[in-house]
Amino acid sequence: MNKRTAFLALIMLFGIKASTAQQKLGYVDSEYILSKTPEYVTIQQQLDRTAEEWNSELTKLGQELDQKFKDYQARELLYTNDERQRRRQEIMNAEEDLENRRASYFGPEGEIFTQQEQLMRPIQERVLTAIEEVATQEGFDYIFDKS
Repeated sequence: MNKRTAFLALIMLFGIKASTAQQKLGYVDSEYILSKTPEYVTIQQQLDRTAEEWNSELTKLGQELDQKFKDYQARELLYTNDERQRRRQEIMNAEEDLENRRASYFGPEGEIFTQQEQLMRPIQERVLTAIEEVATQEGFDYIFDKS
């Protein structure tokens, strides 16, 4: 019981000391700041247009692939074994090509991510630098981002 009381007293002592230390906290909404930056908005619109173009390209390729498969199914009985095998391989290659393109455009290391990183980084760094300057001038200990 004595150890428990001593432990609780120790916790209370450190708790009181920690609460007396004042820390100045700040909150920032970097997404809001970026959305009000004309350069950021222009780049975001450009990226959206590029993504839309690539999505329509992938949709078109997907529709062509579906049509190839439907044509194959409709004529499958008319094909020789070799022709059947060749058409199946053609369809499988087209599916693989579609998935590879999708990954190269929108995958974790895809072109859209790379472009976004290259174009947005300078703007984000400027905003971060400005936030750090204000935090230093105003004496903030910690700055938290809402987004």
